[in-house]
Amino acid sequence: MPDFLAFTRLLARRFWQALLPLAGAASLSACDPNRVYEDNVDLKSPSGDAYVWDVQQRPDFTFAITDTAARYDVYFNVRNASGYGFYNLYLKHTLTGPDGRPAGPALLHQMVLMDPKTGEPRGAGAGDIFDHQFLALPRQHFARAGTYKLTLEQYMRQNQLPGIMAVGVRVARVGGK
Repeated sequence: MPDFLAFTRLLARRFWQALLPLAGAASLSACDPNRVYEDNVDLKSPSGDAYVWDVQQRPDFTFAITDTAARYDVYFNVRNASGYGFYNLYLKHTLTGPDGRPAGPALLHQMVLMDPKTGEPRGAGAGDIFDHQFLALPRQHFARAGTYKLTLEQYMRQNQLPGIMAVGVRVARVGGK
């Protein structure tokens, strides 16, 4: 009988560990009038291994800007497993404007996923999956109306990063209307 109780508790814990990140993601995306765009891409290696960000993978995110007078906050979303081998993640972004030309310089960003001293995961999550949202481009001004493309690439010293499950972009109007 004790084995059955332990098994039941384990199943209940696994259920809540799986459900909490989904509920958190749903609450973050629900009914935000300032959100202009948000999308995330699940990552896998060229050989098909899940949750590996290969240096050759450069996810593109395409979004439309209509109000050139507004300011926008651009966030980078990262989902990682607790087994990710580093406390941080360097990534470079390139923003391309509606005319197909760079809309500013490519910038390098450092995102801290775990406390460097303790190794404790940061971000929202349960179990061994954690979601992060980093403000990468605060109060961004888009000079032209049209379609922009933001490309992300991992910039670590390793070709494949096991444990990075997904990356994404969120664009939100500052202050709203």
